[in-house]
Amino acid sequence: MVETRIATPPAPINMATATTAMATAGKNSSISSYGAVDVVKNRPVRFSSLQLQEFTNNYADKLGAGGFGVVYRGQIQYTTQPVAVKVLDTDMGRRAEEQFMAEIGTIGRTSHVNLVRLYGFCFDAELKALVYEFMPNGSLDHHLFHSDGDGDHLSFEQLYEVAVGTAKAVRYLHDECERRIIHYDIKPGNVLLDESFRPKVADFGLARLCERERTHMTITGGGRGTPGYAAPELWMGAPATHKCDVYSYGMLLFEILGRRRNYAAVAADETDSGGEPWYPRWVWQRMERGETDAVAARALAGGKEEGKEGRKKVERMCAVALWCVQYRPDDRPSMSGVVRMLEGDEDVAAPAVSPFVHLDSDQLVSQTFTADTTTTFGSTT
Repeated sequence: MVETRIATPPAPINMATATTAMATAGKNSSISSYGAVDVVKNRPVRFSSLQLQEFTNNYADKLGAGGFGVVYRGQIQYTTQPVAVKVLDTDMGRRAEEQFMAEIGTIGRTSHVNLVRLYGFCFDAELKALVYEFMPNGSLDHHLFHSDGDGDHLSFEQLYEVAVGTAKAVRYLHDECERRIIHYDIKPGNVLLDESFRPKVADFGLARLCERERTHMTITGGGRGTPGYAAPELWMGAPATHKCDVYSYGMLLFEILGRRRNYAAVAADETDSGGEPWYPRWVWQRMERGETDAVAARALAGGKEEGKEGRKKVERMCAVALWCVQYRPDDRPSMSGVVRMLEGDEDVAAPAVSPFVHLDSDQLVSQTFTADTTTTFGSTT
């Protein structure tokens, strides 16, 4: 296990050691007068395992763990720059270092206000790790599901901005990078919040760096993603495209609206283990009947926008979420379209047909994801 391997503190390293290692990485790092790591654009710093031990005080402050590994809080030596060090729980013995560096280069070339910044990495025989900017307000998952008040301390205005900012980050990965990046795991746990509660998407690009079979769902045909957020094509053996991120974003949007988890195995009574309705279907039923009051009441809890404008935003978010989780990928909008609809620059209405119609029979409806069918969003990129 990773934690066993790094349990024994190494001998302290000095500044000369750190400076030499950084220079070896291409002289792309220095300690600035402002106490922060000055990383030349597009070239993350290569750190040694000894440096990361020093930065994290021998991995003393564990922030959490996820599908890719364990995250620790640290501080760049001789600065006040806090960082999050993700120790990758993966076997890369079969992967060439050149492949790892190529993917690091892809991640490092990303630059967006709603993406977590990669400061550096480690690729030693005993340790593979990534060094990110530290997000002081943790994950959206924590604020929605694990804090007092059932997430009500986050106002609707804040949650709306989180939804829009997250959509803009995924739009950037899909449409504005030199090479399209598919995240594969959009969920509240991968949306981090900075000191101003601005959202920043984390773990993008890691699907191509890590072996995922042990930590992610493997159903019929195998797949990637987290149960409850993963698009149907990921676990039915169909080709995976950027539209799988759109589906996952839709599920995240439902949880923002409901301030609660909404994933569960769909049972005959349409309830989850807690006795509450499966939220995405419940929202569809309310929208279909024109009964948006209950949805708005939950979404606007604790918010100031309880009037007409707030309700309009809720209705747009509901409609967008329902389009995002369409069964066929071609029926889902692009993330560029999602941003336009959320911000009111493009009209959107709830779909005429339930996106969950394939769940209404005893078995999943067998459909061809590449069928040539005219759809509302088929022409978007």
